[in-house]
Amino acid sequence: MAKEKTPVTTAVRQLRAEKVHFTDHPYTYEDKGGTAVSSRELGVEEYAVIKTLVMVDDNRMPLLVLMHGDMQVSTKELARIRGVKQITPCTPDSAQKLTGYLVGGTSPFGTRQAMPVYMEGSIIELEKIYINGGKRGYLVGMAPTELVRVLKPTLVTVGIR
Repeated sequence: MAKEKTPVTTAVRQLRAEKVHFTDHPYTYEDKGGTAVSSRELGVEEYAVIKTLVMVDDNRMPLLVLMHGDMQVSTKELARIRGVKQITPCTPDSAQKLTGYLVGGTSPFGTRQAMPVYMEGSIIELEKIYINGGKRGYLVGMAPTELVRVLKPTLVTVGIR
């Protein structure tokens, strides 16, 4: 059986350019399955699967939020930190235009438009994270320190269960 080739996505190109050590984790994608499906398919805790959320503030400025798969984002708290009145999730069409990725395959790496990145602070405490590699059904594994080195996110505490 031939080894499955790494998809060459914009995210993978950036990871290679930045010399990030990462592992490939393809899985069978299920529409609207989210991190519950990917964690089950990979046999890892959903807490270690990091979702990339595209949001916009009330000034129509887009941003990315990286959150544990089993947690939600307090947009109210994030708005307070950002100094705006409101932050809302982007529509799937807007998210695709901003990132160049289909929803379900959104990676924080290699986005079409540069955006500020906010990351739940406890992600840094994990030994290894699994985050979208720019294609539905494809995650990459890496040390969270690599993500911080490349994306330089603002660490926040906005996660809720």
